[in-house]
Order: sequence, then structure tokens, then C-alpha cells
Amino acid sequence: MELIPLIIISALVIIILFKMIRIVPEQEAWIIEEFGKFKKELGAGLHFVIPVIQRVAYKLELREEVIDVMPQICITRDNVQITVDGILYLKVIDPQKASYGIENYRFATAQLAQTTMRSEIGKIELDNTFSERNSINNAVVKSVDEASDPWGIKVTRYEIKNLDPPESVEKAMERQMTAEREKRADVLESDGVKQAAINESKGAREEAINRSKGEKQKKINVADGKARAIELQAEATAEGIRLIAQAINKPNGDKARSMRIFQQYLSQLGTILKNSKTQVIPLEAAQLKSLFKTVIPALSDKEAK
Repeated sequence: MELIPLIIISALVIIILFKMIRIVPEQEAWIIEEFGKFKKELGAGLHFVIPVIQRVAYKLELREEVIDVMPQICITRDNVQITVDGILYLKVIDPQKASYGIENYRFATAQLAQTTMRSEIGKIELDNTFSERNSINNAVVKSVDEASDPWGIKVTRYEIKNLDPPESVEKAMERQMTAEREKRADVLESDGVKQAAINESKGAREEAINRSKGEKQKKINVADGKARAIELQAEATAEGIRLIAQAINKPNGDKARSMRIFQQYLSQLGTILKNSKTQVIPLEAAQLKSLFKTVIPALSDKEAK
């Protein structure tokens, strides 16, 4: 019977020791209160907590958390209603402030993000909401981070998931985009036609220039050829005259010259008489007789030689 109290005491001691041992997981922080007042903050590892006197009041996650911001209706600067939702990323950096600075920091930051989003959307027009997403996200992060600093929260980033305008606005935007695409297509087509015309005119100009250069070079070549031919003909004529002059200066040169002239005269006269219907002898008989007297002796001397 004396062992029963000992066993009971031993069991109580084991239970108390078991209650005292606390193992805090990695990336968590536990807030310990003593008689309802903040006592200490427990990090990851093995700790001892006095039962009844101390208790674990809060268990906080130190990793980055993702909070889904519910969709809400926002009004743009040009009075168009759009539905916006997003995702908020935050992290607890001061467990004590996150436990006692606000009742529910997750709900509070989500509500603050929605309020800031409505304010930022109201500053811009509908056409700029899609292109200004990054600036809107940065504005929300800056505003919520400053407001949540007393709560021991660090807002890292905010991302807009969807921007949904009304169906009528979507149809109007589609028509606008279609018209804009058609306008760009017409502009591109006109630019293409313009460029083609420019290229064609440039090609025609280059062709005309090349053709004129070719004609110029051709004329130069022809002129050079004619000049060379005249030069050669003149040289040949000069050489012929020189040879004739040498032949005339030789003995009996005058007789040979007269005989050559008479031969050419008879040849031309025969051609004229053959081709003309009316035959006219242009020289008098006396002239022909004197010509024969000059030529026949020359021919006789030539035969004798």
C-alpha cells in the first residue's frame, strides 16, 4: 500500500515533465505568456515551459505566406466598373507585434490591400489599367507595407490576378482593337505601296542614268572610230599624193599622169553614155584630137620600153 502514493507521485512528475517539454519546429515562433503576460519568444528547438504558470499563447509561421485577396468591384477614373482580385505575399518579421499589435494580421492586410487597390484603380482610366499593372502592384505593396509595419509584418509583393470589365465594355474594347488592327494594316499597306513606288522610281532613274551613260559612251566610241578612220584615210591619201608626186617627178611622169587622166575620163564618159537616154558628147572634136596627140605618143614610148 505504501507503493501506491509513490507510483502516483512518479506519474505526476512524468506528466509534469512531459508538459514542460516543448519542441518548436523550424521557421516557427511561439509566444509564451506567464500569468497572462508576455514572457518570452521561443525559436526553433527544444524548450521547457512551466505548466500552469506559463502557456503557449500564439504559434506564428515565419515563412512567407500567400493570401488570396477576394474579388472586388472597382471604379476607374472614367467611371467604368471592373472586378479585380489579387494575391498578397507577406512575412512575419516580429512575432510579438504580430501577436499583440493586431487581432488577425492576415485579415487586416487583405482588407488593406483591397482598399488600396480601389484607390489606385480610381486614379487611372480603363484603357491604362492593363498597361499599368506593375505600377498598381508596386503602389499596393508600398501602402500596405507602411500600414502593416506596427503589426510586425513585411509585405513582399502583390500581384493582380484578373481585371474583368463588364461584358459591354469587353465588346466595345474588342471592336476598338479590331478597328485599330485594321487601321494598322491599312497604314502598313499604304507604306508598302509608297515604298514600292519609291523603289520603282529609283529603279527607273537608275535605268535612265545607266542608259544615258551607255549612249554617251557609244557616241564617244563611234566618234573616236570616225576620227580614227578619217585620220587613217587622211594618212592614206597623203601617202598616195606623196607617191604620185614622186612618180610625177620621175622621167616620163607627165605622160603617165596624162594617160591616167585620159583613162579615167574615158571610163566616166562611157558610163554616162551607157546610162543616159540622150547621148551628148561634151567635148569638141578638136579637143579630142589634141588629147589623142598627147596620149598616143606616151603609149608608143611605153610599148617601146
